Amino acid sequence: MDRIRLQGGRRLDGRIAIGGAKNAALPLMATSLLTEQAVILTNAPALADVATMANLLAQHGLRVEHDTTSRQILLDGPATQFEAPYDLVRKMRASILVLGPLLARFGQARVSLPGGCAIGTRPVDLHLKGLEQMGAVIDLEAGYINAHVEGRLKGARIIFPQVSVGATENLLMAATLAEGTTQLVNAAREPEITDLVKCLVSMGAKIEGEGTDRLTVQGVDSLHGTTHAILPDRIEAGTFACAGAITGGELLLEGMTLELFGACTRSLREAGVEMLQEEDGVRCRRLNGLHGVDVMTEPFPGFATDMQAQFMALMAVADGASMITETIFENRFMHVPELTRMGARINAHGSSAIVRGVAKLSGAPVMATDLRASVSLIIAALAAEGETIVNRVYHLDRGYERIEQKLAAVGADIERMPG
Repeated sequence: MDRIRLQGGRRLDGRIAIGGAKNAALPLMATSLLTEQAVILTNAPALADVATMANLLAQHGLRVEHDTTSRQILLDGPATQFEAPYDLVRKMRASILVLGPLLARFGQARVSLPGGCAIGTRPVDLHLKGLEQMGAVIDLEAGYINAHVEGRLKGARIIFPQVSVGATENLLMAATLAEGTTQLVNAAREPEITDLVKCLVSMGAKIEGEGTDRLTVQGVDSLHGTTHAILPDRIEAGTFACAGAITGGELLLEGMTLELFGACTRSLREAGVEMLQEEDGVRCRRLNGLHGVDVMTEPFPGFATDMQAQFMALMAVADGASMITETIFENRFMHVPELTRMGARINAHGSSAIVRGVAKLSGAPVMATDLRASVSLIIAALAAEGETIVNRVYHLDRGYERIEQKLAAVGADIERMPG
């Protein structure tokens, strides 16, 4: 397995181009199952998860062409296979997003229960209950979801008991081809949901309530192809904002807008990081020192759970103490022992962690446990004295494109070492 070596203490300065959002690209790719015509996605990131989704859609019978030079993905149907097998789905939870489109378009689907990062159970029951309300018959057998519907799915009023990005995406796509009107109440409001709505509308879907927690979908008989630009990755941008701040540097995050950050903007500013919207991106720099800030993860526009580990690394060298509370996923403090190995003072108990800032961190060999945990170790290593070796960095490739090259270009002493 590849490893990443970092020598800390180098200030980061310059410009970083923010790629297309992984968490938007995956559901956008699944929209190709809803039409026989080509769906073309631009600003597409070259990530392991995107490659996994491309392989899954190709297995369903679609023609998939990903040009990493032009950053474009072409997906052309129709699907001819309706099973999403375990050997592909186990690699990524977002594979469940093919379930709604397959049911809506073809009336049948067989999808393995998904895998992905080990950060909690993240059950798919909200997806299944919503589809059952729309008339699907679902049976769980030997690790697979077997689903079918007689005729078309039927519109329904679906009230989510808690906010779920994945369930909102799956049921939103299914509703576009359902018979009648579907209401999704307490729907997720993440920017990636809004991006999905815009793409579906450009394909001929009838959706109202964009950007709100109540989406109304009037089903149509068919959708057509489209060309859609994937929005910038707010988590990648937030990660680099933390990386620049922990080194005392100044970065311009090209293509990013402040509104995509949600509450992360406020938390970074409270911590002492200036965040300025400019014409070609967001400029971020540390003003004086870093200050401890309490954060609680919440659905958008709250503080993103996918930014919790990175912010914890930043707080590890801030003045004073901060409390970080994780409300979205259990088991999402697995980076704490590794940060502690580098000299961080963190006491995690249940869903909260108290971080007491230290004057300096020290380089050490550490191990990545999941996608966001791995990048928090990169951030900590940038500010640590001495050398850090981050092991098991294949997690990074699921969500960060060429991260070592992007960081090296703005001053980091970093290299990838083949395993």
